[in-house]
Amino acid sequence: MSGQARRETTRERTLRELHQLIAALDRRVPRIERAGELAIAKASAELRAAALQRIEELEREAAADANSTTST
Repeated sequence: MSGQARRETTRERTLRELHQLIAALDRRVPRIERAGELAIAKASAELRAAALQRIEELEREAAADANSTTST
């Protein structure tokens, strides 16, 4: 690539953003005394689980792509 920075792929950007989302959700401290906090905490946990699932899917796709390019 002769000195040029490699462009981030859409998959790589999505993975980076999903990891950032999980980190932000993990930093959040529930405030039990606030109204609606239980619903927020539940939604946060569901969003975190969905993000982790999507990360797994994207990483499997990346591995499959890497395998297909090395076997040809």
